[in-house]
Amino acid sequence: MTLADTASRPVDLRKEPVEHVLELVEKRLGTTLDRGRLVLKRRTVGAPTDRSTWVRIERRPWSRAREQGWAGTETAAVLTGVAMPRWAGSVSWPEPGDAAIWRADETSLLPAAPVGTAILATEPDLPGSWWAALGASLDALAGQRTARVATPDTVAITQQHVDEVIWSAFPLAMNTQVGSWCPAHADLNWANVTGPAFCLFDWEDWGMAPRGLDSASLLGSSLAVPALADRVRRERRADLESRDGKVMRLFVLAKIAGSHAHPDDPRVGPARAEAEQLVRELQRL
Repeated sequence: MTLADTASRPVDLRKEPVEHVLELVEKRLGTTLDRGRLVLKRRTVGAPTDRSTWVRIERRPWSRAREQGWAGTETAAVLTGVAMPRWAGSVSWPEPGDAAIWRADETSLLPAAPVGTAILATEPDLPGSWWAALGASLDALAGQRTARVATPDTVAITQQHVDEVIWSAFPLAMNTQVGSWCPAHADLNWANVTGPAFCLFDWEDWGMAPRGLDSASLLGSSLAVPALADRVRRERRADLESRDGKVMRLFVLAKIAGSHAHPDDPRVGPARAEAEQLVRELQRL
């Protein structure tokens, strides 16, 4: 079976043949990908090149891509004050049968390895300069403007979507109206940041979002390690303790502890406890 035969089912690139895609990217970008260092994820493939750059390849169904376009890495290149890879170029093309579109972005190499996976089980050893760079980048990002709408988990974030996600998990939640919107990375977790040198990468979902989404996302990614979660709370307190930040924390917690919670996810218990407290706090605001 080829990827052209997958229009009616979910696609996981870790389980699909992608060699023909890699060959096409090499031809169009004029470079060679290091097959021995491929990074395969559910909807992306990445690899270093023979010219000391990095190529990230993504497959996105048309139903997702047509909502706003999806040239996230390219459009993020205009942002200032944010530690991110430098964008060098890209190619995109439709999949046979028009089930999806593909895009390959070439960027500078990361300054260090990713801190970890999306969910950490142990506390990383990060210097104070790392936390300062995180804060400076998130604050600089929030101070800019864009016509893009953030798409966390590839879904455009709207007030209606925020309400639906929260209420499906926590039906007693009230006062979930968002007051302030600003640019966000929209996929901030420990797999998308490097350390000990800080860099924020994978920008395909960035755009306008409720204040606090990024800080709440990083907090949610840290809940299995209490000391790490506490550090995120201290560093991003202004965002997380704002009313919009509390709504975004509940939004992220709903995805962790809602009806689709994974029984082996160590964050579920802490997420439910924190959500109960937030529901009570929002009722008083």
